[in-house]
Amino acid sequence: MKENKFTQRQTVRWKQFNHKSYAVFCSLKKEVNIGVLAVATLAFANVKCTSAQTEASHQMKGYELDEVEVTGSRAPLTLGEAARIVTVLSREDIKAAAVQSINDLLDYAVGVDVRQRGELGIQSDISIRGGTFDQITILLNGANISSPQTGHLSADFPVDMNDIERIEILEGPAARVYGTSAFTGAINIVTKNDKQSHAAIDLSAGQHGLFNGGIRGNFSKGRFRNQLSTGYSRSDGYIANSDFSTQRAFYQGEYSGNEADIHWQAGISNKGYGANTFYSPAYPDQYEHTRKYFVSVQAETKGKLHFKPIVYWNRGHDRFELFRSNPASWYEGHNYHQTDVYGTNLNAYFKSAIGKTAFGTEFRNEGILSNVLGKLMDTPIKVPGEGDNYFTKKDNRTSISYYLEHDILLPRFTLSMGLMATMNTGLDSKFRYYPGIDASYRLTEKLKIFTSWNMALRLPTFTDLYYEGPNNQGNPNLKPEETQAFEIGSKYVTHALQASVSAYYHKGKNMIDWVKYSEDDKWHTVNHTKLDNIGFEASASLNFCNLYGLSSFIKKASVGYSFINQDKVIDEVYKSNYSLDYLKHKLVVRLDHRIWQNLNASWAFRWQSREGSYTEYVNLKPVGEVPYPSFCLVDFKVSWDTKNYLLFAEANNLLNRKYYDLGNIPQPGFWGKVGISYQINL
Repeated sequence: MKENKFTQRQTVRWKQFNHKSYAVFCSLKKEVNIGVLAVATLAFANVKCTSAQTEASHQMKGYELDEVEVTGSRAPLTLGEAARIVTVLSREDIKAAAVQSINDLLDYAVGVDVRQRGELGIQSDISIRGGTFDQITILLNGANISSPQTGHLSADFPVDMNDIERIEILEGPAARVYGTSAFTGAINIVTKNDKQSHAAIDLSAGQHGLFNGGIRGNFSKGRFRNQLSTGYSRSDGYIANSDFSTQRAFYQGEYSGNEADIHWQAGISNKGYGANTFYSPAYPDQYEHTRKYFVSVQAETKGKLHFKPIVYWNRGHDRFELFRSNPASWYEGHNYHQTDVYGTNLNAYFKSAIGKTAFGTEFRNEGILSNVLGKLMDTPIKVPGEGDNYFTKKDNRTSISYYLEHDILLPRFTLSMGLMATMNTGLDSKFRYYPGIDASYRLTEKLKIFTSWNMALRLPTFTDLYYEGPNNQGNPNLKPEETQAFEIGSKYVTHALQASVSAYYHKGKNMIDWVKYSEDDKWHTVNHTKLDNIGFEASASLNFCNLYGLSSFIKKASVGYSFINQDKVIDEVYKSNYSLDYLKHKLVVRLDHRIWQNLNASWAFRWQSREGSYTEYVNLKPVGEVPYPSFCLVDFKVSWDTKNYLLFAEANNLLNRKYYDLGNIPQPGFWGKVGISYQINL
């Protein structure tokens, strides 16, 4: 982003527009503000227009989508350059959606499956394109915060919705970009980095004793920027033993220098929640307390060679109680876990006449202390803050990966080729190689076709390897999962219409799952011989304001649909707990419209049909298998939006439908919420 001063009050800010015809138009205005448009997974936010100049800038946003830099490759590329589809949910999308958590927001991304065990993202399993919650990478400003203990805990975000600038979703294997855990995709959360100093407060409340509050502040001076936010949420719960209480704090800073930019961040999340039937319907009075710490520092040098080092550390504490109260006589005590992950990623890239070349290496160490997971220790270690309880088991593994990628960037053609070589001490300490290639071609300025082929692997989590309980049995001899994925599609973008269609084939080998061999059996972890996902996605979004002006009653309309079919070769099993319960159909429809002046409304319709079944329990006893029923949900939000404050009321599950993301855990019915956000610039 450049800033050139022509006069004291005339400023033009722009990025290179790939020599497109509208680049000249962009430079004619006295002030052009570059924004972000999301793809069709969400409707767009309210934009006001008080002059012809502002309206022209608003209409340009249909093109500006192509200029957003995203992290879908080792070297940063714009969406227009990228050979793969990266879904971007912008700050405006987040503001308009009838959601109160990141997990709920991701529900409206058509390629993402969010299976929740409570409200406000208390515990969610997030997966992409028919995979499982262990097969994606979660990043915060490019730093990996995924949990090696279990993907159940990867979505413990230390940030609030109001901290977020945008969310980037890369669908399909991304090992050569994000490492081995990006098996079916990656989600990168990018936080706000405002230049204007300000203070803000966010408050909301709703049924079932819901309260959500937060305070944010930003101080910017010269080359330094600092932001701090804290928040607290709680609810009495919508069913028995579904209450929760959470606290979070997040800090980030930045120094912008002549030779390099430096970014640092730190966060903490603390959750305690009733886990009604979370891990076994036979024990409904479960409880879990998790705590997560996160720190990272990263930089990027300027000049011909861009050097981008990052150092990070995160720690997770987990206490799981099978009995919240009145434990059975045979119960030996709670499960205690502590994970520590630290690593460094040394990445560099440079531009040349033949494109962009990126290379780098990553070191990542994952360790766990537990009284359940791992190998027996010689000397137990006391669990911090938990009385006379001790860690008796541990495990540790280290991975070293090397990356090489080259992007050929021509006016109409992009070719991205890369390779990851990785070694892990948890396996045989031998290097394994995972290549990938992406290509796209612009048939016209508006129409692009693309194709890709990528390979990836994923190691079992510590839970997969070691967990033992009344109903579970891990397997320390599990093999790593491997996949190769093919995709082909096209994308069409104008100032008012965005549309895309794609088809993919994920060929899986040694896929990890929890299964039962009989009705009375425990859950066991196994490697499926073959598990392939074949899918199709289509989406379209129409901006009526860009067609008919900002006085249009309908502002935005979007629709997205995904379909998945599974082809499998597995041992004969009675029941699969995760891999075979995939989301076969998903339809998302969004509509934003004006009501009066600053009063706007947003509607969201979602239909889901899941393959698979679950064992229904009555009076704590299994009574048989029940297929997952399909369901339709409607969410609604009305808001009054001004420069300094936002008032809103929203209703989730407006029609009060009964539905299940996971068996025996009914999701909330109608839930009304109201709130206010107020910000003052300093």
